This record gives sequence, structure tokens and C-alpha cells, in this order.
Amino acid sequence: MNGTPFADSAVVKRLLAQIVLPLLIANFLLPLSAQAQRTATVYAIKGGKIHTLAGPAIDNATVIMREGKIAAVGVNVEIPLGAQVIDATGLDVYPGLFDPVTQVGLAEVGAVSATVDVAELGDINPELVAATAVNPASEHIPVTRASGITHVIAVPGAPGFEVQAGGLISGRASAFSLSGWTFDEMQISPSVAMVVNWPIIRTRTFDFATFGYKEKPFQEAKKEYDKSVNELGDWLDRARHYAQAKEKGSPALYERDLKLESLVPVVKGTMPLLVIAAQARDIRNAVEFCTKQNVKMILADGSQAWKVKDLLKEKNIPVILGPTERVPDEEDDPYDKPMSQPAELHAAGIQIAFSSFGFSFSRRLSQFAGTAVAYGLPHDEALKAVTINAAEMFGLGDQLGTIEPGKIANLIVTTGDPLEIRTDVRYLFIRGELTSIDNRHRALYEEYRKRSEQAH
Repeated sequence: MNGTPFADSAVVKRLLAQIVLPLLIANFLLPLSAQAQRTATVYAIKGGKIHTLAGPAIDNATVIMREGKIAAVGVNVEIPLGAQVIDATGLDVYPGLFDPVTQVGLAEVGAVSATVDVAELGDINPELVAATAVNPASEHIPVTRASGITHVIAVPGAPGFEVQAGGLISGRASAFSLSGWTFDEMQISPSVAMVVNWPIIRTRTFDFATFGYKEKPFQEAKKEYDKSVNELGDWLDRARHYAQAKEKGSPALYERDLKLESLVPVVKGTMPLLVIAAQARDIRNAVEFCTKQNVKMILADGSQAWKVKDLLKEKNIPVILGPTERVPDEEDDPYDKPMSQPAELHAAGIQIAFSSFGFSFSRRLSQFAGTAVAYGLPHDEALKAVTINAAEMFGLGDQLGTIEPGKIANLIVTTGDPLEIRTDVRYLFIRGELTSIDNRHRALYEEYRKRSEQAH
């Protein structure tokens, strides 16, 4: 006041040292200490029936989880001192369920475009990563995990059953667990596959001028199809040349290209192509293309995979199937084909997995598998189709899918068979932490249940 400085430099330094600096350090270390506390908790699930999916189920067994991983499984496992114990007597313990082609985290309300971020403009976007668009605060995440799904793969641009989107190369699919404040906390792998929407020969298109359909000559439609397939092949060929130039080590030989750089793991065989195709003709063409290009292929959708099952078996191509509880795509297909196809593909020796291809119905994943059991798929294989199979398809089998020491501790404790609609999830663990199964659906149920009780 009155022109006198508030404090000299020495006073300011003392204030910084005694007050401001400790606050800054505390604010910086608080999230780290909280995260350390979360990962340091040791949990023990004891007394339940452990379905490891790596061998026979173990009665009255114990699972130890430490630092986000499964530490021990068995009957005579010693529970560490200070561990938080979950009594699972009379309950079942399974690996967390896995939805491998979903839009969970990428879309909130399908009819509100501002809440949908499943695709980018343009047909060729291999440099895009789904992880960058995942919203950890999505209301669909707690709803999904309450059904026993602990991890998913968000697939950019895949035409889902709820949101239609995507170009030719949509980007890279990302695997993550369904718990965390940020994607970094949720992340399993940001890039597990390159997504390709296989071109379709479209002879019938929607005309907005007449608000009806109009026919296109087959030759014209075929020409457009060939152009798309050739474009896809050209991009893979250019990626090979780009990789060769880069390996020679001279920057003068190449100019950095993020699109080509993103395709290099595909042409080197370290990242699969997740090919979205439904019709038998498209599946056959996609398999022929991938064989010629010598790239690893995973088929997704595969509504008519049963028509080309011998080819899929010959080429050892796994199939990720969509919801079983739907009508066939073609009016000439058997009415129950979506439900009976899983058993048919399994009998042919093809590895299968189930997926939602959406976001709000990801919670029904176990029901898709349960319906397939009713139509001939062996029960154990149905369980694998929602756990370990998808993990193996995407190179995550050493981290997820079974209850074995060293794997990520994504587990569920249930009142019975998770493929049964009557089964409840009592406890859910993600990265070895007991995770809440509260969600918007449950909150609304309780709210209106109480209102109904008050009315009576």
C-alpha cells in the first residue's frame, strides 16, 4: 500500500518454498499415489468354482490378483497377509467377456451426430486410431461392464447395426478395458488391427431426388467395385515400397507419409486386416485378395460365411460374427441361419467369436452366444467365443481370455452360467481392481421401482 512493495524477493521466495511449491508437488503426486494405491491392492477370490477356460473348472478354489495381474490360481493357494478377500462360496468365476467389434466409447446417441465419432471423412484413413476418439465417460461403458464385459475393441468406421459409417480403410482398431478416468488407464493396445470395409457391387442405390431406389447397370457397378479393390491393392503395394525405402535408412529415399507408415505393419504381417464383409461373394473376393497380398485376415460380420466355410477353413481365417438374434440378410436364407451358423462354422474347424457391432447392445453379448448353444454350438466353445478366441485372433491371447497367472486380471464372479439370461454378475474385476457395476440402467430401475412402491 501507499507505493510500498508488497514483499521483497526474499519473502516471495520463502512463500514459494513454504506454501506454493508443496501444494504444486502434492497436486502432481496425488494422481500418481492414487494410481499406485489402486494397483497395490491385493485381492483374493476364494471358495468359488473357477472356470479358467485353460483346463477343467476347479471347485472351491482361490484366485489371487496383484498389481493388475493374476498371481495365482488353485485349490491350495495361500492368501497373502492383508489381501482383500471376496467370498465366492456358491458362485462361479469366469474370465471377463470380450466384445471385439464394437462402437462402445465412440458413440453415445446414434440419432445425435454430435455424440457419434466412429469415422472420419475420406475413404483412406489408415493413420487414424480409434483410441483418440474413445470417451471414457460414456454412459454405455458402465452399462456394458455390468453385463460381465470387461474389455472391448473399438473399431473405427465399421458399419454397425446401430451406426452406419466408414470408408474403404477406416483406421486402426483399439483394445481397452472398461474402467478408467482416461484412455491411458484403460488401454490394452491402441492398434490391434487395420479396418477395411470390403467394397460391394451395388446395383441399387437410394436417390434423394425421388426419395426412392434406382437401378444401376451391373457393368457400371462392377467397374466401381474393381476401382475400389485396385485402390486398396495400390495402397498396400505403396506401403511395401515405403517400408523398403525406409529400411535403407536414407531420408532422401522417402518422404514421410503417415498413411503409408500406418500400413507397414499390415504388409509385414504384424497387424491383421479386419475385413468387414457379409455376402458370400464379397467374402470370397476378400479372401482371394488377402491371399494374393499375403496379409493376415480376420473376417468380421460374415453373415454368409457358411456358404464359403471350406475356403475359410482352408485359408485358416477366423470369423467374428454379429448378433445371432436377428433375421437373415437374404430372404432366401434359412430363417434361423444367424443362430445356427456358429455351430456350422465351428464344426467346419473355423475359429469364431461373437460381437455386437454396436454400442448400446454390446451388453447382450453373452445372450448372442447362449442362443448359438441352443442351436448346436457346444457350450464350452460358446464361452471361448466370448473370451479367449477373440483375444487370440488379435494377438492378445497371452494377456486376456483365460484365468492363468500372468494375465490381466479381468474377471467376473457370477451366480451361474454367464450365457444364461438369469445369471447376475456379483463382482467384476478390471485390471485386478474391484469395479462398480452400478450404471444408468440400474439407477433408473431403482428410481421407478421405488415410485411404483410408493404408488401402491
